[in-house]
This record gives sequence, structure tokens and C-alpha cells, in this order.
Amino acid sequence: MKKRTPISEIMTRELVTISSTDSLEKAEKLFKEKKIRHIPVVRNKEIIGMLSYTDILRISFADITEDEKNVDTFVYDMFTINQVMAKDVCMVSPDTTIKEVSELLSKKEFHALPVVEDGELVGMVTTTDLINYLIAQF
Repeated sequence: MKKRTPISEIMTRELVTISSTDSLEKAEKLFKEKKIRHIPVVRNKEIIGMLSYTDILRISFADITEDEKNVDTFVYDMFTINQVMAKDVCMVSPDTTIKEVSELLSKKEFHALPVVEDGELVGMVTTTDLINYLIAQF
């Protein structure tokens, strides 16, 4: 295992992003269709927040009702992505080492980090990416 391997070696480059003006219903659809748990919220290519599937679940009553679709639509109409997303987003650069990112994620309560270069979103790394990297080492 190389000690100075940059996160750019394992980060996801083909990102699914969303705008703060998009609907929460669209976000939920993206989470389910793409089988992802985090979506960077961007304005142009600049990251302004992070939306997680957990954020959506926190405001949804779908798990306790039979008429899931109507409740989701009602709840999603009450909130905006801007209200639900995390705004204070920790970011890393592509040359941040895998070790540094691992240490950061192990100490925080989030599981994804946007990778930013010159103010633009260029990738994302998740705890799953790190686990897959470790598995590949053995």
C-alpha cells in the first residue's frame, strides 16, 4: 500500500449533481435510480451543499404510511433542497492523500467528501470507495 497515494486515484469522477432549485422529488428519484447515497448540490460547477439520502429520509413519513407517494409529494413540497442539504461542506483537493481522507472521514459524521480543484467540483470520495481500495490491497 502506497502511503502518499492521492485521492484522485480512487475518487468518482462521473458525478450525479443537483441544483438547489431542483425538487426533493427529483433528488429522491436520482438516489434510487443511480443507487447512490450522496448528491453534491452545485451552482455551475461550484459546490454549495451536499444532500444525502438520509437527509431525505429524515423529512419523509413514507416509512409509516401505506400511501407513500402522496405523503412524499406533500412533504417534498414543504421543503426545498436548500433547506435540507448540509451547507457547511468539508472538501478536499485531488492531491489529498487517501490516508488523510480516511482519517477525516473516520472522525466526522459524514460519509462522502467532494473533491474540489480551483473552486470546481471534480470528484467525490465515499467511505465505500475507501473500503474498496483497502480490499483491492489484499
